[in-house]
Amino acid sequence: MAELENDRSGALGKKSGSRLSGRTFALAGVACVAVAVVLYGILATGGKETANTDCGVSATAMAELQKLSQGHVAGLMVSKRPQRATEISFDGADGVRRNLSDFRGKTVLLNLWATWCLPCRAEMPALDQLQAKRGGKDFEVVAVNIDTVRLEKRQAFLDEAGVKTLAFYADPKAAVFQVLRQAGKVTGLPTTILIDSRGCELGVMAGPAEWASDDALKLIQAAAGIKS
Repeated sequence: MAELENDRSGALGKKSGSRLSGRTFALAGVACVAVAVVLYGILATGGKETANTDCGVSATAMAELQKLSQGHVAGLMVSKRPQRATEISFDGADGVRRNLSDFRGKTVLLNLWATWCLPCRAEMPALDQLQAKRGGKDFEVVAVNIDTVRLEKRQAFLDEAGVKTLAFYADPKAAVFQVLRQAGKVTGLPTTILIDSRGCELGVMAGPAEWASDDALKLIQAAAGIKS
């Protein structure tokens, strides 16, 4: 944008007192729009460019999700216009870095938790049970720990919660929390985001929920039914 302003200032200096033609204004407008589109697609994290575009999920499908957001999952804020989920990365149990986009093809229940979060402790058994009941090739609970200190406490936390099925994912720098906070998706813990198999965000839950309940299973089933 600065270069565009300098070029325009130079032109005005050479043609003192003259006005820009309508064509010049049009070209400048096109340039500004092009720059704005590029900047809009760049996330604050790692300078990655993403297509944060409308996912085209049918109004009927979203209305069904809204209808099913009741009882134990009534706190789910269903997206009015589903967009591509914000890209984040975290470590697997094997230490290999994973991207959220690596799970494309599966419906994902992304959950952020920490050992110091008491509501997370209460919720964790239900997330583990949901994975045991519904996990497979088309669905996964991706529970990401964001502890940054005393990392040895994480396994004790999971053992005390009786977790046996959930895969272990973690981000010891808590960058995922900062990225999602900047995107307006998270303000505290636990936070859970429902994402369809195409990587489109369907809804956000702030706070704990009984994810092993029949209400949750019906919701997950409906989300898994949304296809490209």
